[in-house]
Amino acid sequence: MKGKAPVRKALPWAVTLITVMELLGGVPAPVVGQANPPQSAQQSAELEEAKRLNQQVVQLINQGQYAAAIPLAERTLDILEKVLGKEHPVVASSLNNLANLYVEMGNYSQAEPLYQRSLAISEKVLGKEHPDVAQSLNNLVALYHTQGNYSQAEPLVQRSLAIREKVLGKDHPDVAQSLNNLAELYKAQGNYSQAEPLYQRSLAIEEKVLGKDHPEVAQSLNNLARLYEVQGNYSQAEPLYQRSLAIREKVLGSEHPDFATGLYALAVLYQAQGNYSQAEPLYQRSLAISERVLGSEHPDFATSLNGLASLYIAQGNYSQAEPLLQRSLAIRERVLGKEHPDVALSLNNLAGLYQVQGNYSQAEPLYQRSLAIREKVLGSEHPDVAQSLNNLGGLYNAQGNYSQAEPLLQRSLAILEKALGKEHSLVATSLGNLAILYQYMGNYSQAEPLYQRSIAIEEKVLGKEHPDVAQSLNNLANLYNAQGNYSQAEPLLQRSLAILEKALGKEQPHIATSLRNLAWLYQAQGDTARALEFKTRATNIEERNLALILTTGSEARKRAYMATLSGYTNANISLHVQGVPNNPEAARLALTTTLQRKGRILDALTDSLQTLRQNLKPEDQTLLSQLADTRSQLAALIFNKPEDIPLEQYQQQVATLKAQAEQLENTLSRRSAEFRTETQPVTIEAVQQLIPTDTALVELVQYKPFNAKATKQNEKWGKPRYVAYILHSKGNIQWIDLGEAAPINQAVEDFRNALQSPTSTIKPIARTLDELLMQPIRQKLGNTRTILLSPDSQLNLIPFAALVDENNRYLVENYSINYLSSGRDLLRLQNHTPSRSESVIVANPDYDKPGNPSVKIASQRGTSPPTPLLRGEGSRSNSNLVPPFPAREAGALVRRLGGLGQTRSTENQRSSDLSQFQFGPLPGTAKEAAAITPMLPGVTLLTGSDATENAIKQLQAPKILHIATHGFFLSDVELVAPADFGGSTFLSNRGLGVEARPGIVPNSPPGKTENPLLRSGIALAGFNPRQSGTEDGVLTALETASLNLRGTKLVVLSACETGLGDVANGEGVYGLRRALSIAGAESQAISLWKVSDEGTKDLMVSYYQRLLNNVGRSEAMRQTQLEMLQNPTYQHPFYWAAFIPSGNWTAMGY
Repeated sequence: MKGKAPVRKALPWAVTLITVMELLGGVPAPVVGQANPPQSAQQSAELEEAKRLNQQVVQLINQGQYAAAIPLAERTLDILEKVLGKEHPVVASSLNNLANLYVEMGNYSQAEPLYQRSLAISEKVLGKEHPDVAQSLNNLVALYHTQGNYSQAEPLVQRSLAIREKVLGKDHPDVAQSLNNLAELYKAQGNYSQAEPLYQRSLAIEEKVLGKDHPEVAQSLNNLARLYEVQGNYSQAEPLYQRSLAIREKVLGSEHPDFATGLYALAVLYQAQGNYSQAEPLYQRSLAISERVLGSEHPDFATSLNGLASLYIAQGNYSQAEPLLQRSLAIRERVLGKEHPDVALSLNNLAGLYQVQGNYSQAEPLYQRSLAIREKVLGSEHPDVAQSLNNLGGLYNAQGNYSQAEPLLQRSLAILEKALGKEHSLVATSLGNLAILYQYMGNYSQAEPLYQRSIAIEEKVLGKEHPDVAQSLNNLANLYNAQGNYSQAEPLLQRSLAILEKALGKEQPHIATSLRNLAWLYQAQGDTARALEFKTRATNIEERNLALILTTGSEARKRAYMATLSGYTNANISLHVQGVPNNPEAARLALTTTLQRKGRILDALTDSLQTLRQNLKPEDQTLLSQLADTRSQLAALIFNKPEDIPLEQYQQQVATLKAQAEQLENTLSRRSAEFRTETQPVTIEAVQQLIPTDTALVELVQYKPFNAKATKQNEKWGKPRYVAYILHSKGNIQWIDLGEAAPINQAVEDFRNALQSPTSTIKPIARTLDELLMQPIRQKLGNTRTILLSPDSQLNLIPFAALVDENNRYLVENYSINYLSSGRDLLRLQNHTPSRSESVIVANPDYDKPGNPSVKIASQRGTSPPTPLLRGEGSRSNSNLVPPFPAREAGALVRRLGGLGQTRSTENQRSSDLSQFQFGPLPGTAKEAAAITPMLPGVTLLTGSDATENAIKQLQAPKILHIATHGFFLSDVELVAPADFGGSTFLSNRGLGVEARPGIVPNSPPGKTENPLLRSGIALAGFNPRQSGTEDGVLTALETASLNLRGTKLVVLSACETGLGDVANGEGVYGLRRALSIAGAESQAISLWKVSDEGTKDLMVSYYQRLLNNVGRSEAMRQTQLEMLQNPTYQHPFYWAAFIPSGNWTAMGY
């Protein structure tokens, strides 16, 4: 099978058994020392039955159905033992064949005694120097080789070789076979110099005896080529692989499995060289042949899937690799059983994929399961066990769990040194990985000799131009960098880069890492020009890779991968702001990186969903519906825990639904990627030309300063800071370092607290924050009065319009401010989609009564009733309102301790308490709807029991969606359960970038709170009894993201705290505002705190009046706020500043 050492066994199954049956079909062969009585009729019949069983076994083997073949082979053996006796040579052959089957299934403990018994029979009956004894020895060698028991295998293969040379002569094909197997043994142990002459002699014998075009010659060429390949001698390997392939095509045909194997081998070589364009068609052709000839359930087909997946991983095409690895794993589990070594290999490779994506939580259980299988099946001292230990240790190292990583890496090294010797290339890899751990731990004196020893082994064994040598040189150089030994580091990094560029080309992802490390070196030395050169090249490579990776995968996986780039982003910004603040090229690199990466996941999710909807197929619609249903089920479980099931069962249900949702996200993302078109990376020029002439883009970024000269790991990164980049429609980049984030964030918190109450003394607090934040920026704005603002981190949670300038005036009085996720939004906002239906208003839901399940929403424009009726107005009295006006939260939460959405107390309230939430009525929303409804042509109005969750989920891109109800954001709902997924080529995990991703904080364990998209939402009809049509009345942000709002010009959430959520640096707020963007809404008006019921009604009426007068969406909000500011009742920003406009700021065309 591909992926294993190509040790040849006796004769192919079919030939061996057919020979046995032919022998049985005539007169039994004479057995030394035994009488051979004639066969009875019954014996003859039984032997015919054995022959028939053998034919079935052969057929099953050809199909790869080893498990099904075993009972038939066992029955064959029973018949032969009964008819011929337990010490007959034919019985020995049958034992051998059954043992071969057990080996294929990974049942080595069952195979060994059968091989040993077969050998004993042959020795006793035929003599110790008979060729069949040599063959039995050879088969036992193959078993020990597979188990990694090289010390047991070597004397057996040498004895087999000696017998054959003595009995058959030195030029016999069987001698060539033994030479090949001895060479394989030496190669596995890294003794390449001993292996090469044996391979060469084996090849010469076969060419002489069998002819130069024999299939066995092709196999010998393949094995010799593989020896050269593992040593990095690609130029020697390639012509041998090509000749081997040509022989197989000529002799066996282009549809033979061995020809597919030859294609696969050549593809592996091209992949190792970085020639991906040459490798891919070979992998694909090999895969197609395997599927046609062997079937889609054959283990060799699973191996072909694994090979193509490895290529896609090397290219960064993770989304294409994952389904191939998953399918390969599924085939192997079905055909070989769940504890086969090949299953362990598949688990290892899938885990490696998840690790390189930063998806550590999914990688860990797969590595652990792979390790458990290998220890059980292969024993605790096998090299494959060392591989699993290495990979699991590398994962812990990447997460910063050094105490868990160290014993695993040490044990891995000990196993490899014992099994392979101290100068094997895998030992070198293990030494390098342990050195990386010690470097991360700051134990430089322990790391250096390990790196040096690793390099010495690799140069000796693999040659000085091998890519593995380049990686090790890189890592040692980074150690010297960390110690400030720049003169030692530079030549190593330059040599490393030269090797990689020669072997892999200049655009391969690993090249970016090498470039980063050189840039770090030059930055530390003060060579800004060269640092910028290498950083820019690296960033360009990363951007190309990122554009590919983010087209697929769930949001969680996108976040995990983006986290792996956060250190690079920080380093680019830090070089400019902290290193060379007056260097325009450094400023360009910093802003370009920001525009390309800030808010990138949100952008990718939105594009993916909208691209899919533009190219919607029936099967895609089915998947979208399944995802929406799964999210609804999950939200319903979180907010209404069933009372009649045990906690463990409830947690399992939640975990299963989360996993199903993520898997559906992955599938939909892959399907969307099919329609992906190549796009150019975002540039400053592309964004700048879309900024209106009287407008400035302000990009606020939180970053960590990077100290390239620091020699201690904990001194490399400073405290987080804020920087603002200002870009006008023309002119150069401007910027201002705003200082440490901590005092600004504290001022943000003080400001937010003051905004919660209409009686607070707000202006001094607002002024304090303005001095830290906007006053420095205003100095760069000149006469510009329109700001496109892209906040970051905690700055997403404040209304900048309510800050107070040095003249004691609110910024709203002088500036029109619109909010963007990133300046890159300007590119997306150029793509206009028409709405599909007229506007919809949802207001004054009846929270107590079950919602009307039969509400229907018109899906096409012009089909709504022309004269809407206001239903449910006055259904609740005002007796419970708190003067002067009730907040759309205050007094409404009936059965819960503490205020909804406020900072929780020290009590640890369980998520199951969500089922106790109750809301009271909001009469002001009925008045709001009554006032707005006549303004909007063709509007559909849903109130009372018609304002249901399932009605909203029927919407098809209404022009405006206005929802006036209770909103919530729960800060700390306890995590019910993480997703449960049920659940080589990655041996190195070498850490080419041991310092290439500086500042990345390892992924923390799963959070203690639920997904923020499940903790934010709005309440609809039937919320209190949890019956809203066919839903539960809780529309979470997670469910909102599944709405079809592509073409919706404006969504107004006239509710409390709809703009809140968990803040993620560089990715904005995880809550309703994010969900609406993903759903496709062009613009939003959302709230940042608990808003006044009556005040909000007045604000909304005034806002819509301006929208209908064709005032821009952002300017309409500003004019409304200014109007309220002039009203003594509403002067406090508590009333007018809660709602912020985001997205498209222009007029809607009413």
